[in-house]
Amino acid sequence: MATGTARTADTARAADAVSAREEDGAGEAGFGSGRPDGARGGRLRRTLLASLVAAAVIVPVSAAASAQAPAPAPAVFAEGAPPQSRYAANRDNIAEAVRMAQDADRSGRAGRLRAMAAAGTAQFLAFDGRGGGRAVEVFGELETADRIAVLVPGSDTTLDTYERFRSGAVALRQRLQTGHARTAVVAWLGYDTPGTVSTTVLTAGRADEAAAELGPFLDRLRDMAAPGARISLLCHSYGSVVCARTVTGAAVGDVVLFGSPGTGAGSARELPTAARVWAGRGGADWIAGVPHVRLGGLGFGTDPVDPAFGARAFAAGSGGHSDYLKPGTRSLDALAAIVLGSAPAQEAGHA
Repeated sequence: MATGTARTADTARAADAVSAREEDGAGEAGFGSGRPDGARGGRLRRTLLASLVAAAVIVPVSAAASAQAPAPAPAVFAEGAPPQSRYAANRDNIAEAVRMAQDADRSGRAGRLRAMAAAGTAQFLAFDGRGGGRAVEVFGELETADRIAVLVPGSDTTLDTYERFRSGAVALRQRLQTGHARTAVVAWLGYDTPGTVSTTVLTAGRADEAAAELGPFLDRLRDMAAPGARISLLCHSYGSVVCARTVTGAAVGDVVLFGSPGTGAGSARELPTAARVWAGRGGADWIAGVPHVRLGGLGFGTDPVDPAFGARAFAAGSGGHSDYLKPGTRSLDALAAIVLGSAPAQEAGHA
């Protein structure tokens, strides 16, 4: 803990040093200069550089403190394997991952995996317990659902933090059922999410890799679901960067971006989808303070809730960055309305 405290202090001093150099005009040419955009460019660059400095100090400490839990290789399925056979095989795979984690004295991981298995009734289309882990879980019956929501999470979502992701999926499923019986929710942790404090969270590298997985998954999901089922992509935080790079087919009717740092695109029209694009942000979401710029490969540009982006605005209430799927919130009501095909409440000032 003493080392961690010292590292935190080092992080603060390093970030302050970055800011001081920029204030003194000692940065690269074009920043902090006398040009009209110099001050703004300097502030934006300081923010991004400070994040990188923090990441360089904190990430190695976090990585060193967390050993990788052992786990079996993922189950392999034939093309077109039905959901029920996938669920059964993945329950067996999770049980083996529990045993291996316990044998390796990783009781914390073993306990979290037991919770995921949920009394032998959990429905996982995919599971990989290696490393941070991946999991794709279904709530509801895919074969009969005509409205399906696919949740794509943001940074720091792993098997060790899976319960908070799962709780949001459960809350959405329960809210959907109050208005429509034939619904299903898919919690898609199908990629290696970046850390919130890391260099990777500032770039699209992980998102590009994830989009290459998500697009084909949506095609397979369409084949598993009831004929004519309508799919909505609900994308939180860095997950919105993933969705903005995912090519979607005709089955996807809505792409919803919430708590988004930006997408890398200048407008909704640039996204590789014919679906309706929605955007919303809670009133207390800290991500509103993230600079919506792109500097080289850093940052994600235009704010999706900016009218200039061209997304349909929905009222996300007064919640914070982790509150969008909490029961009883305005944001959960709006997301459910979009999935069900009805008009959600809109923010004031938007037609």
